[in-house]
Amino acid sequence: MTTTAPGVDDGALDLLRAAVRGRVLTPADADWGAAHLPWNVAVPQRPVAVVEVADAADVAAAVRWAREHGHAVTAQPRGHGATTALDGAVLLRTAALDEVWVDVEARVARVGAGVRWGEFLPALDGTGLVAMVGSNPDVSMVGYLLGGGFSWFGRAHGYAAHGLRAAEVVDAEGTLRWVTDESDPDLMWALRGGGGDLAIVTRVEIDLHPAAGLVGGSMTFPIQDARAVWGAFLEASRSAPRELTLWSSLMHFPDVPFLPEPIRGRSFVTVASTFLGSVEEAERLLAPIRAAGTVLDGRVAEVPIGRVGEVAAEPTEPTPSIDWAMLLSDLDAGTLDRLIEVAGDRDRTALVAVQLRHLGGAFAEGPDGDRAAGAVADRISEPFLVWALGIPMVPELVGPIQGSLAALEAAVAPEATGRTPLTLLPGGEDLGRVFDDASLARLRALKASRDPSAVIRGNHPLLEA
Repeated sequence: MTTTAPGVDDGALDLLRAAVRGRVLTPADADWGAAHLPWNVAVPQRPVAVVEVADAADVAAAVRWAREHGHAVTAQPRGHGATTALDGAVLLRTAALDEVWVDVEARVARVGAGVRWGEFLPALDGTGLVAMVGSNPDVSMVGYLLGGGFSWFGRAHGYAAHGLRAAEVVDAEGTLRWVTDESDPDLMWALRGGGGDLAIVTRVEIDLHPAAGLVGGSMTFPIQDARAVWGAFLEASRSAPRELTLWSSLMHFPDVPFLPEPIRGRSFVTVASTFLGSVEEAERLLAPIRAAGTVLDGRVAEVPIGRVGEVAAEPTEPTPSIDWAMLLSDLDAGTLDRLIEVAGDRDRTALVAVQLRHLGGAFAEGPDGDRAAGAVADRISEPFLVWALGIPMVPELVGPIQGSLAALEAAVAPEATGRTPLTLLPGGEDLGRVFDDASLARLRALKASRDPSAVIRGNHPLLEA
C-alpha cells in the first residue's frame, strides 16, 4: 500500500478524511510546505499530516483517530512557539475556530483557539477595558495563555493566565467538554501556564480589566546613548507604579534593502512603555528617561487597545529566529556595562535585539481572589528579565548567533537565576527552568494519569518520549 505520510498508510488517512469536515493534507499535497511550516520558519517541523479543522467536533474526531492509530496530535494556529517536539504528530490548524464574544458589563470575553490578539482587541476599543495582551498582535490568544502570557499589563494584574475563567477542551479520549475550577480544578490549574500537553483547547473564557486610560509609545535614541538611557531606565524602574511597564532594547538593524533607509544598517537603544492612566502622568514618569539622551523618535500618546501592538512594533510576518531569555535576581550598573560591552556594538554581536523587561508588581504577588491557588504559573519573584533575539537569514549565521547568546548569558551570570518563563523557553530545554519541583511533579502526574499514551502533545512535552 502506498504511504503518503511517514508511518501512515492511505487507508488510515482515508479514515481521517472521512472523520472530519476540514481539509487533511500530507507531504503528497502541493501546498504541504505552507501548510506545515510554523511562524518561526527556523524550526524544522515534521508532522505526519495537517488537519485544517472546521470546528471543535473536528478536533475531537482527529484526537480519536490519532488515539486509535497510535499517533500524537497537537494544535497550532500560527506556530510562534513551535519546537521540534511536534515531529511525527498530526498537526491541527485551528484558524476556523474564530469566535469572538465580549460582555462589557460582566468584563468577560470568550474566544476560539484560532483567534489572534490583533483580531480580538478592536472589539474592546471604546469600552474602557483591557485584556492581558502581549507585545505581538499576531500571536494566538489560546497558545499565549497556555504558556502563562507576559502582558504589557502584567505588573498590574500578573500573568495573563490568571484571568483564564474556563476552557472548552478535547481530552486524550477525544471528548469535548467545558471545564471550570468547579468541574476540574486540577486541569484548570495546569492550563493556567502549564503548556498545551494535557488537552487541546478549542475555546477560552477570560477576564477583562477596567483601565482609567491607556498610554503607550516608544522612544528611540542613538546607540551611543545606551549607557545613559539604560541607567535612567533602571532608576525609573525602582520607583515605577505598577500601572507603568518599561521594556528597553539594544537594536541592530541589518543592512538589507527591504528595511527603511532611516534604520537600515544602524543601531539604537529604545524604551517602550505602556501606562494605565493619563498621558500627563506617563510623561512625568518617563521624563528622566527622555532626558537621558538624544531622542531621535518617540511620542507617548493615548493608544486604543486595538492598536497596542504598535507599541513594540514587532514583526508579524513569518520570520526565522533564535531567542533566549533569563530571569534576573537584580540589575545594577555593572550588569548594564557588561551587557553593553557584549551586545552594544553591531560589529561584535550577531544579535538583532537584546531587551530588558521590568517585572515586579502583581507578577511577584501571584493570582488573588478565587484563583489564589489555581495557576501553575503563579508568581515571578525576579524583578527583571533579559531576552535576546537573533535572525538567521542564512544558515551561516546560526553559529555566530549562538556564540553571541553564550556571551550574553555569561554577562548576566551573577544575577541569572536559571529560570525562564515557559512562553520564552526554547525547545528541548529542561522544564525545571520553568517550574519548581513540586509543580513539575504535579504536572507530570496529571499527564501520566490522564494521557499515559501521550496522545496530546504540546511544544514542551511533560513525559519522555
